[in-house]
Amino acid sequence: MRARRVAALILSLLGCAGGPDAPLVARDYGFEETGDRVWVRGPWDAITPSRDIDEVIDQLCPAVMTLPRARERDYGQEYCGLIYSLGDGLYYASRTSSLGQLELVGPSRRKSCIVPRRVLDERGRAHPIADFHSHPWAPSPLSQKDLLRGNQWWIIRIQFDTTCHLQKLIPHADDDHRAGEVYERQGQHWKLVGRILPEDKAAGRITAVEDDS
Repeated sequence: MRARRVAALILSLLGCAGGPDAPLVARDYGFEETGDRVWVRGPWDAITPSRDIDEVIDQLCPAVMTLPRARERDYGQEYCGLIYSLGDGLYYASRTSSLGQLELVGPSRRKSCIVPRRVLDERGRAHPIADFHSHPWAPSPLSQKDLLRGNQWWIIRIQFDTTCHLQKLIPHADDDHRAGEVYERQGQHWKLVGRILPEDKAAGRITAVEDDS
C-alpha cells in the first residue's frame, strides 16, 4: 500500500508541473495519514461560489481544462474534486487532485483519479455534496466504473470530457427501491438520458430513456 501511495505521489508531482494555478500535492491534495483516502483543499479560487449548484458545475470544465495534460488524450491526466457547502447557503468547488492508480509510461486509455473523501477549508467544516472528474478525451461519457454502486460516495457525480460535455449521475446508492438517474447538460438545463434500475446498480448498467422531445 505504501509503495502504491509513493508511486502515485511521484506521478502527481510529475504530471502537475505547470502554470501558477496547477494543483500541487501536499499543498492542495494528498492521502490521509492512514489508508488510501484522498483529501483536497478548498475553495478553488478559479470557481466563483454560488447559491445555485449548477452555476458552480458549469464553471468546472473550463477551469479543469486549463490544468496540465487535461486535454492530452492517451497521454492525458484525469482530475477529481468535490463540490461542498459550509452551511452558509453557498456551494464551493475544491481544488483538484490527480492521485490515481499507477500507470505504465506511454499512451493509455486507463486514466483514473481517486475520488476525494474530505475537503479541508480553513473557514469551517465542509460538507461535500458532489464529486467531479474529467476525462482527457472526447467523446467520453461516464464509464461503467464511474457508474458502479460501490464507487458512489456523494449525492451527485459530475463528469465531463475535453469538449465540456457534462453528465450528472444521481445514484440513489442508499435506496434499494429507487433507480439512479443519468442526465446530460443541454444549455442551462439537465436532460434525463438514462436510469440505473435498482437491480442494475451493482453493475452500473444504464437503461436508456426514450427521447420524446
